Amino acid sequence: MQRVDAGLRLGANPPACSFVGSTYGKISFESFFPKGPTHAQSYGMSSAGDRARGALYGLAIGDALGMPTQFMSFDEVVARFGVIDGFREAPADHLIAAGLPAGSITDDTEQALLVADALLAGAGHIDSEDLARHLVAWAERARERGSLDLLGPSSSAAIAAVVAGGPLDELSRFGATNGAAMRIAPLGLVISTDDLDALVDLVVDACQITHNTGMAIAGAAAVAAAVSGGIGGASVAEATTVGIRAAELGQRRGDWSPGPSIGRRIAWAVGLVDADDHERSVRDVVELVGTSLAVQESVPAAFAILALHPQDPWQACLTAASLGGDSDTIAAMTGAIAGACHGIDSWPGDAVRTVAEINNVDLEMYAEKLPALRA
Repeated sequence: MQRVDAGLRLGANPPACSFVGSTYGKISFESFFPKGPTHAQSYGMSSAGDRARGALYGLAIGDALGMPTQFMSFDEVVARFGVIDGFREAPADHLIAAGLPAGSITDDTEQALLVADALLAGAGHIDSEDLARHLVAWAERARERGSLDLLGPSSSAAIAAVVAGGPLDELSRFGATNGAAMRIAPLGLVISTDDLDALVDLVVDACQITHNTGMAIAGAAAVAAAVSGGIGGASVAEATTVGIRAAELGQRRGDWSPGPSIGRRIAWAVGLVDADDHERSVRDVVELVGTSLAVQESVPAAFAILALHPQDPWQACLTAASLGGDSDTIAAMTGAIAGACHGIDSWPGDAVRTVAEINNVDLEMYAEKLPALRA
């Protein structure tokens, strides 16, 4: 792809979107992605069920690929692992994941399945207080098994307040990290993008307990809408377009927090990458976009990596896992969106088997039951 012009650089006008009424105008976002074989040419026409499986396995695959590299610098990842070309076990001295075998998922997938359970229990709706109780129980089970990969700072503070009996609407007004975005993917399986306001309403319900700020809701809305778009048959470029629009709507919700527009950050990050200059593009994601747990960094980073590998979900997750920082979360979001767009057959069969067997998770059940609520 040719590097796009200054209109995509930070502080300039964002790229145009295909949604009437958006501040981004009406031009299709497809023009910012390299041309390649269509989804049908690459993998065959997948059903919604196949795309749902692709999304959930993509979430777990990305998470597991990023597990051993999380909290490392990019240069440390290169020094320790070289090129990430598959699942790796965590180093013995890893701050969080020491002792985890190759292919292990982390809190990203585990918390996403809590959201999936909440959606199933609510027939496509989410009871915020019930979700809070499940997060508390999950954190306790994680502690009992000796896990150090627990709730992030925003979730921890909010859940502590829940346990202490604090009011729900006061618990998460400062949560602006990526904890809601990392676990939101199952929501994209149960609601379409035909009514983005309704989709954002459901995102708010999922965010309210821990991340009730405009930025956090925007990041979660972008991921949920992109996954939903993929389930509905969208390409990566089309899913990115709808993700940006959902972020724009989501940022108007919840409590205000200081920070940038998530939608514009996604558009800018996508414009940075160039498939003909992979090394420079990855460095730009690391050094300009950022890879921390701040939602304004990790969510745009995931969309940038998708733009770098729009036709290759596996390679997109390998690249995301190589970034360091919050690499498991970035790769999990990348995998969920890419899998939704391309379907289950886009993932290597041995990778699908590995995450299912190593982690003993029944993703097939969720892939069957969640889309059934979509109607």
